[in-house]
Amino acid sequence: MNTPHRIVCQAVPDLPTASWTNAWRIGNEVVMSGMTGHPATREAAQAGQPLGAYAQTLVVLHKLEALVRAAGGHRHNIIKTVVYLTDITDKDEVGRARRDFFGNHFPCSTLVEVRALVFPELNVEIDAWARLDVDLREAQGVQSVQSVPSIQAAMAPGA
Repeated sequence: MNTPHRIVCQAVPDLPTASWTNAWRIGNEVVMSGMTGHPATREAAQAGQPLGAYAQTLVVLHKLEALVRAAGGHRHNIIKTVVYLTDITDKDEVGRARRDFFGNHFPCSTLVEVRALVFPELNVEIDAWARLDVDLREAQGVQSVQSVPSIQAAMAPGA
């Protein structure tokens, strides 16, 4: 059995009053709680210069990277993300931030629209999973040897 280790990260500290942990390392797996751009988003909003989806996404991705680094890894160990947006039309800005952050080595991802996040100035939250024994820069394509029926055939009347 793998013993879980709470990740302690000075750049992304666990809040003393929180009822969650920012990240756990279990063996080679790192599981991270949803991260937001707070407090940078609050500070920018109070200064009258709110952060848009692109900037918020980059802040969040750098927080996730800091947690993975504290666990002994790097950004290309992140294998899955779930992105929560308060406005689905921001998806292109989130995609641009992901391209700028990950380059050509993208983790799997789910994108969903939600009604609200914990603070009104937030419009992006991301949670993630990483594997320290996986580097997506070394990923190779896999060609299926099994024939898969086309989607059109599966959707045909009487199918």
